[in-house]
Formats: sequence, C-alpha cells, structure tokens
Amino acid sequence: MGRPKIGPVKVVLFGATGMVGQGVLRECLLDPRIDHVLAIGRNQTGQKDPKLQELPHDDFLDFSAIENQLTGYDACFFCLGVSSAGMNEQAYRRVTYDFTLAAARALARQSPQLTFIYVSGTATDSTERGRVMWARVKGATENALQTLGFRGAYSFRPGYIQPLHGVTSRTSWVRAIYIVAAPLYPMLNAIAPRYVTTTERIGRAMINVAERGWPTPVLEGEDINRAAVNR
Repeated sequence: MGRPKIGPVKVVLFGATGMVGQGVLRECLLDPRIDHVLAIGRNQTGQKDPKLQELPHDDFLDFSAIENQLTGYDACFFCLGVSSAGMNEQAYRRVTYDFTLAAARALARQSPQLTFIYVSGTATDSTERGRVMWARVKGATENALQTLGFRGAYSFRPGYIQPLHGVTSRTSWVRAIYIVAAPLYPMLNAIAPRYVTTTERIGRAMINVAERGWPTPVLEGEDINRAAVNR
C-alpha cells in the first residue's frame, strides 16, 4: 500500500506530549530522513530542535484557523488518544473519532499526497458491531481513514507499550502502572513478543512505513516490531 517516499520527509505530529507521541517525536528528531516536524497540540513539548516547529491549537474539531499551514507534508503521525475508562460512548467517540477525522480531513484537503498513520490498539473491532465500546469506536475511526484518499493510511495496533528513554505518561495512574510493570517487560517480551513493543519501535516503524509503505493497512504488534527494523 502506498509508494516509496524518497528524500527528506516532512511530518505533522499530533499528541506529541503523550507517551506514544513523545517516543515518536524523539525518533523523528533523531532520524536523518525527517527534515521537519510540525507538532500540533494544546501544550508545548518542552523540546528544542531545529527540525521542530510547534503550532498551538485548542479546537480539535475545527482546524480552519491553521489549515493553510498544513500544505506540503509527507506524513501525519496521529498519536492523540485517551483511555476509555470512565467515559461514555459519546464522549469517547468525540475524542477518538471526531478529533481524528477532523484533523485527517483538513490534511486530506491540504496534503492529500501524505501517508496518515493512526495509533489504534490491539483488539480493535473492524466490524464496528462488537460489544466492546472502545473497540467499535476505534474500528470506525480506522475504517473512515481509509476513505479519505491519502497516498497511504495505516493503523498501528500496539498491545503493551514499554516507554523508553525517559518517556512517561502524563496521566498519574498510567505512570503508576508502568512503574509496576517495568520489571516484567523482559519476561513479557520473551513469552509474548507479538503483543509487546516500545515507544522507540513505534516511532521507528512509523518513519519506515511513511517512507516505503506496508503490505496491509493494519499493523498489529508483531508487524510494528518488524516494521521498526525494516530499513
């Protein structure tokens, strides 16, 4: 799916202050193939790099105020997301589906040639008819992205993600879980490698897939790990 992209790559990044987004931003800034990163979000990343441009934006349902700045990009790495814990379907759909599609549609108008990569999750429901609310909503989001006419649209479905290189979640209870789980990571990686990845691997995989594509529009955990080393 998609054609290889040769030369410097310009990336739009959403969710750069979240756990996955921090890892993806780190890999983009380190990778010589990435020429420019436009990080769009409500909060500053705290990073300083010649490649990085930060664009503050508050309304994730309406990108009209900044849409003219979204022209000429090669890839979008959409790492923005929330846990469904404590949320009803309407509220979760607003953040997960509506925010993602608003950004994607703006980019489709301004940079239709780009590759859009969306961070979904393992066990996402592509049929949109299952009992699990979050899985249905993510499935609907994945499916809708395929209809927008991008050069390529891919959904990453990681399972357990180990944060590396100082990357942390902004949510206190998630940080606590990772502190407890960190010593178990080597064992999890050994016994269930297809369900385990890292923030580093996700970032590297996104860059590689943006550059040369992937045979299928959905990448499960083992695909993400393979794509991370497929240079």
